[in-house]
Amino acid sequence: MALRLGTLKGGTSWRLKAPATQELLKGRRGWASLTDDDFELDLRQKGVDMRIGLDMASLTLKRFVDQIILISGDADFVPAAKLARREGVDVILNPLWKPIPEDLNEHIDGLRNYLARYATPAAAEADAVPSGADDLLET
Repeated sequence: MALRLGTLKGGTSWRLKAPATQELLKGRRGWASLTDDDFELDLRQKGVDMRIGLDMASLTLKRFVDQIILISGDADFVPAAKLARREGVDVILNPLWKPIPEDLNEHIDGLRNYLARYATPAAAEADAVPSGADDLLET
């Protein structure tokens, strides 16, 4: 298992959160009503995808692994997943219940969500999968 850390880009500017922006645009709020809670630090992490992709390629080509479990849903991993599969490594994707791009879906061997999606049964019922569609999900 490896944890790859990137670098943070930005960090010196703040941006208005989306709900506050929508309320301003719809005229439900005025500029004077904004508080500190309506803003967030504008941070972007850079370089992580490249590091993970290189790890996947290196582990695959050195024949250190026969299966990779990738926790992401980013299409940037398509080349690394494609290489691993061509070399005989199973690529299992855990997108943490997020939708994944079609081209990434084409280059994986399995889709699994290893963590429970909801903390309570009531929350699960509120976002239930339509009848018959649960056959498509593997948990």
